[in-house]
Amino acid sequence: MKAVVAGASGGIGQPLSLLLKACKEVDHLSLYDVVNTPGVTADLSHISSVAKIEGYLPADDGMKKAFTGADIVVIPAGIPRKPGMTRDDLFKINAGIVQGLIQGVADYCPNAYVLVISNPVNSTVPIAAEVLTKAGKFNPKKLFGVTTLDVVRAETFVQSITGARDPAETVIPVIGGHSGETIVPLFSQAKPAVKIPEDKLEELTKRVQFGGDEVVKAKDGAGSATLSMAYAGYRFAERVMQAAKGKTGIVEPTFVYLPGIEGGDAIAKETGCDYFSVPVELGTDGAKKAVNILGSANAYEKKLIEKCVEDLKGNIAKGVEFVKNPPKKEEKK
Repeated sequence: MKAVVAGASGGIGQPLSLLLKACKEVDHLSLYDVVNTPGVTADLSHISSVAKIEGYLPADDGMKKAFTGADIVVIPAGIPRKPGMTRDDLFKINAGIVQGLIQGVADYCPNAYVLVISNPVNSTVPIAAEVLTKAGKFNPKKLFGVTTLDVVRAETFVQSITGARDPAETVIPVIGGHSGETIVPLFSQAKPAVKIPEDKLEELTKRVQFGGDEVVKAKDGAGSATLSMAYAGYRFAERVMQAAKGKTGIVEPTFVYLPGIEGGDAIAKETGCDYFSVPVELGTDGAKKAVNILGSANAYEKKLIEKCVEDLKGNIAKGVEFVKNPPKKEEKK
């Protein structure tokens, strides 16, 4: 299994590369970034794990060398959020970065599983789909927006109520998108069941939706949620790889193109969105089936879904429009 980290030298990329270097599912780890990749590669190469590691810069066909033969490409590339910056503010900068990297996927490893971490995911995944479609290489079953950090936060924050020793043992589906009010944690569908006091529900929901702001503020302008995002990206990547190798019964929420996945059409019709994060059963070919759990949401959660859909439609349209009609400034760059 050859894994690529595109944006390997950044705040998310370095800890993500560390985790993947130690991952037993990875035989070959390829790092790519516009700066500092040789140093990160040299450092990680001293770790006594199975994965062979190599790193590339753009010079000398670096992207081609990094991507060729990849089974899975994880993309955390982009600039981090700064205080007062929303995920949507990142759009103009990160959209162009993602577009270039996805073109590399289309050119050099079109059959790879592609995991997009770069924010804003609600727009960058549609960008990726449009680029791959233009190249005639789009496989909806292999393109994923990583929303696992929202799931990880829901698991972690609810621990204060459940008192569970291991928060990850409480499975909480989080659906919708991956920014602010597009994030909808469905605590009513937690397994095992969780009873959340009514006076704590809204606060808990908001904390999951805006947990990134908490980290940005705590880091006082020095960064965003890089370590927790790296863990979440690694967790989802590991499960995709396990499913690819034949492990069954793996279901993870992820932001996908619904019409291209079994069970997705019904969810797309219900929400009016072609892209949505829902629990997805993973298989050897990627996304095997989208699981529709919207109907089981309670009254409070249904109101959250309504707001989510309203915001998400605009985010998706923005990503599609970026590829179909690129802004002039980005063209000059």
